[in-house]
Amino acid sequence: MESFQVPPRDETPMKHRWNNTSVFPNTKAWTKEYEAIVVVLGTFKKETAKFNTSAADLAGTLDAAFTLANRAEKVYLYAGMAQSVDMTDSDATGRLSQARSLFGQVSAGLAFLEPAILKLGEGTLRSWIQAEPDLAKYEHYFNNLLRKAKTIRSEEVEELLGMLRDPFSGVSAASGFLRNADFVFKPGVDAHGEVVEISQGSFPKILTAPDRELRRTSWENYLDKHLAFKNTLTTNLETSIKQNLFLIRARGHASTLEASLFEHNIPVDVFHNLIGTFQEHLPVWHRYFAIRRKILGVDTLHPYDMWAPLSPDKPEVSYEQAVKWICEGMSPLGEQYVEAMRRGCREERWVDIYPNQGKRQGAFSSGTAGTHPFIVMSFNNTLLSLSTLAHELGHSMHSYHTRHTQPLVYSDYSLFVAEVASNFNQAMVRDHLLENGCDPSFKIAVIEEAMANFFRYFFIMPTLARFELEMHERVENGEGLTADILIERMADLFQEGYGEEVHVDRERVGITWATFGHLYSDYYVYQYATGISGAHALAARVLSGEDGAVEDYLNFLRAGSSRYPLDALSLAGVNLREPQPVKETFAKMEKMVDLLDELTED
Repeated sequence: MESFQVPPRDETPMKHRWNNTSVFPNTKAWTKEYEAIVVVLGTFKKETAKFNTSAADLAGTLDAAFTLANRAEKVYLYAGMAQSVDMTDSDATGRLSQARSLFGQVSAGLAFLEPAILKLGEGTLRSWIQAEPDLAKYEHYFNNLLRKAKTIRSEEVEELLGMLRDPFSGVSAASGFLRNADFVFKPGVDAHGEVVEISQGSFPKILTAPDRELRRTSWENYLDKHLAFKNTLTTNLETSIKQNLFLIRARGHASTLEASLFEHNIPVDVFHNLIGTFQEHLPVWHRYFAIRRKILGVDTLHPYDMWAPLSPDKPEVSYEQAVKWICEGMSPLGEQYVEAMRRGCREERWVDIYPNQGKRQGAFSSGTAGTHPFIVMSFNNTLLSLSTLAHELGHSMHSYHTRHTQPLVYSDYSLFVAEVASNFNQAMVRDHLLENGCDPSFKIAVIEEAMANFFRYFFIMPTLARFELEMHERVENGEGLTADILIERMADLFQEGYGEEVHVDRERVGITWATFGHLYSDYYVYQYATGISGAHALAARVLSGEDGAVEDYLNFLRAGSSRYPLDALSLAGVNLREPQPVKETFAKMEKMVDLLDELTED
């Protein structure tokens, strides 16, 4: 039987771990930097007291502020990555708590700057930008600050809001520990009565197993554990929403949705266009579910069948093979792009590769200016893992290009554009595999991967976005949330999405929201669907050989936050202000469904 066991962290070879010593050589150096930042922060306001007396002083103060914030980000990165790869490591958890506290102190300690800059007035800022070359790089920063002026409070209030950053992070952290460290899942049982251990690292692979009984029992036991803690998880989510509501009311926003999108100058129509287009295209999903049910030869499709293999010849893909195929798929972007990515995967240890006990659920890319981009994942030798690696490398290469191009003030980017870069990599690699694969069973496996990705980002995420909006609106209207309310509404939304082809176990499907930590980052999930739409539009430009498409895309990666997200995407050649890219991506998905139907015809 295929092994689903995962080793303890200390049995993971160093070559398969993230390169923590490239950030700090050891925890002693981390502690020294932590203490040094506290000292600098304590004197920062006094040392920069003359920041508003000249253009040169303002430029110097802003440089110092962004440098200090970057130093704190490095401290947080080191602690957060160590804790993510082993959430049972109490020392790492302690350092993360310290880092989280430091980040809050830095936010509070620098909060006086923006209200004070606004007091200078737009005229002064414009004239200083013209007079001082060192201040010119902050022009977009100032433009954005002036745009948000009505939502920025006094220095004292901003300091208090900054101080809330640390305690307000606790509810998300508590939920993460509960799900990733404290939950012990009842084992799955396969058709032969063999017991299979379930962990956050092994669960995704179990769902791809051909043994339906193993998938069923594992899926049920995984969700039953969440159901056993439904009231705690509901309280956590409700508290997170109330915290967000407090912050947006403190700044005078009309709603949590408007506030979240306002931060990056995105019209609320972008959100509603996505949801409307998703609902219009549900019949495409219903057709796919019918085809999947037919191929699997089952009378009724269940959610645990969504990742079941459609071909008996499931390809094994090693990490080394995955890196090779990803590099080949991204070759249209040029040798510099590919070589940096290859070096990161093979030599510089950007990736913490394999599952181990205590590793947190899912995958992510992290990092900050002055470090490598880093990836945490649980690679399990499947095409799905290859796709996950390509996705996270899209984030990492976005960070790599931004941080090698932009000053600190613009060295990050919004989630809205982040999910474009990640899905772009997947689209490019997928096209390469389909173009070069000759074996029909391999092509079916590639389409399976594609549909699994679409299922997550173009079905689950829009469904979660609808749920998220409704729960926020309930809290905004003064209504309370209960576990039953959340479970019932989640089940209703999935029932609508699945249609008649999928059986909905209402309790277990209804607790789906609790399995996604993304909901603690308000209005995150809809951006997966806009991201995959932008990604396919841009990949189509590159793959068709359109003049300037490659350079446009690379310029998008280099832009960081020096432009608003929608403007950066326009630079690359896609307009997400309108629903057309979403519609075109549904058309792309429908072609995948057609090809799957064609390849599996009797």
